[in-house]
Amino acid sequence: MAGPAAGAATLTQRKGSKDIGFAVGIIAILAIFFLPIPAFCIDLGLALSISLSVLILMVALWIQRPLDFSSFPTVLLVATLLRLSLNIATTRLILSNGPEGTNAAGYIIGGFAKLVMSGDFVIGLIVFAILITINFVVITKGATRIAEVGARFTLDAIPGKQMAIDADLHAGVIDEKEAQGRRRELEEESAFFGSMDGASKFVRGDAIAGLIILAVNIFGGIVIGATRHNMPLSQAADVFTKLSVGDGLVSQIPSLIVSLAAGLLVSKGGTRGSTEQAVLGQLVKYPKALFIAALLMFLFALVPGLPFFPFALLGGIMAFAGYAVPARIAREQAEQAARVSANEKQAQKDAKESVKESLKSVEIELCLGKQLASKLLVAQGELGHRVTKMRRKFAQQYGFVVPDIKVTDSLSVPPKSYQIKIHGAVVASHELKLGHLLVVTGDGQRPDLPGEDGREPAFGMKAMWISEAYANELKRQSFRAVDSTSVLLTHLSEVIRNNLSQLLSYKDMRILLEQLGVEYKRLLDDICPAQISYSGLQAVLKLLLAERVSIRNLQLILEAVAEIAPHVRRAEQVTEHVRMRIAQQICGDLMDEGVLKVLRLGSRWDLAFHQSLKRDAKGDIVEFDLDPAMVDQFGAEASVAIRERMDKGHSFVLVTTPEARPYVRMVVERLFATLPVLSHLEIARGVEIRALGTIS
Repeated sequence: MAGPAAGAATLTQRKGSKDIGFAVGIIAILAIFFLPIPAFCIDLGLALSISLSVLILMVALWIQRPLDFSSFPTVLLVATLLRLSLNIATTRLILSNGPEGTNAAGYIIGGFAKLVMSGDFVIGLIVFAILITINFVVITKGATRIAEVGARFTLDAIPGKQMAIDADLHAGVIDEKEAQGRRRELEEESAFFGSMDGASKFVRGDAIAGLIILAVNIFGGIVIGATRHNMPLSQAADVFTKLSVGDGLVSQIPSLIVSLAAGLLVSKGGTRGSTEQAVLGQLVKYPKALFIAALLMFLFALVPGLPFFPFALLGGIMAFAGYAVPARIAREQAEQAARVSANEKQAQKDAKESVKESLKSVEIELCLGKQLASKLLVAQGELGHRVTKMRRKFAQQYGFVVPDIKVTDSLSVPPKSYQIKIHGAVVASHELKLGHLLVVTGDGQRPDLPGEDGREPAFGMKAMWISEAYANELKRQSFRAVDSTSVLLTHLSEVIRNNLSQLLSYKDMRILLEQLGVEYKRLLDDICPAQISYSGLQAVLKLLLAERVSIRNLQLILEAVAEIAPHVRRAEQVTEHVRMRIAQQICGDLMDEGVLKVLRLGSRWDLAFHQSLKRDAKGDIVEFDLDPAMVDQFGAEASVAIRERMDKGHSFVLVTTPEARPYVRMVVERLFATLPVLSHLEIARGVEIRALGTIS
């Protein structure tokens, strides 16, 4: 326990010493305003001012975004205060020690005076005036305007950005932690651009102060030299002007550098990356522009009277950049894509190997035995293409996209067999005869060929497995043979069709609802959740799909739900009303060659089912109470009548009363799962009906 406590105490002491050191530095800068400073210390201060300004410029060049240098206004204020204090200290030395020569205020000022002015103070004045003009009129004025506009736009955009963050949070796109981070970044951004608006005034005021201090130094120095030191007027003007201009140059160069840093910072705006990436990256991004600029440079090089070498050199550099940069960018993009692909593959591999992945159940899985997989998965492209076509057909027919079908192989499955799983549970399985064709015979004529009896897995009809070597003979005898892959896919299709209600997830329903038009979204907002919950609406859609009723006309279904939802609550009652409203669609899907063939229940069984329905005081059905012996008798009679019509090849529906329809369906689906059961009210007007008889 002592170790961490001692470390925390040391860290606190270091932080406290840094705070004290910074405060001492500010006090030292303020002390320079009032206390006389020797020339040696002035040289150190001026060197510090120049190095600090260069450091600020380099940081402004390399930061990724303006907010990364959010302390710039504070740093700018400290740097400006340091330069002004040094200006006062140098003014004091110039006016007091001016007669000693050009090094009276330190060697840095004297060195700059000799370097820039070349012994003539008029040159120094001109250079100083140009620097002032560049700093004050060009850089500072432009940076001030950009800062003002940036601050105004940033503050105006805050409410909209806040609302966008709240919307993303409510929609679940981001979590609370990320929302807090975005809000904090937004606050920092508004504070930064507001501070930059004020900080630009520091730069502008610094330039004006430098001009005033130069004039004061020249005028005051000439007066003091002539009156206090008895210097000739020309000598006093020469000495004090050189010193003042040297002082002005030493102060204006750091000021110009800091002004440039401020301009780069506020002009970066919304671009990300260092200045080199943001500027050069965009300039060389367009090869055509580089080639045209290079051509123009070569033309300038050939113009008589203009120097050939500079323009030719620049033209060559631009042409090379126009050729090399796109190739480099393409290579970097390819490398980036390869890295992303490798990372994705590694992430998928890690996810597959993780324990959490083993807990997930696949909605639809086709699990093949090893021998069957070795044959089918070799041509997995064809199998995958046919599975995709099957899913597209389901989407067009039933109005929603069934989940992806995962094809796997397993040692636990017999070598020539397959299993079809829904949500991890095996719902169907069958064994295929590899190298054989399946001929569905039913109770009809059989091929006069050697074969093995079997059953068609999708519908359970009698069939024969016959070797592929007899394919031509089967065609000659007019028998339709089906290959193993088609048998498997037909079985898979029928299993999916029988389990549509289980495959419509809540997520799938919300996706369908999001695709509705604006008007129907308003209708949905009116009924959900005020009159029916979203889970209740999902239950209605599931009940429709359980009887293979398509939900592709979702708008009509919503209108029907809106009609009945205020009056009933049970999903079964809502579904019955919806079925009546979409009767035209139901009949259209069930008609055979424009005719709806029906098998009626018969008056005896209509009466029996009607009497078995128990109602409450409001008249609502609360119980179905039919004697078990009657149920068995109905099942036996229905099986005979239905099987007779099916054997004749009829495609028909069973028709009963509206009240009894759900209960008749409940009994019949155990015998004939795919037989549609309609009520009289679900037969649309204008539909041609052909009666096949009654169950009686």
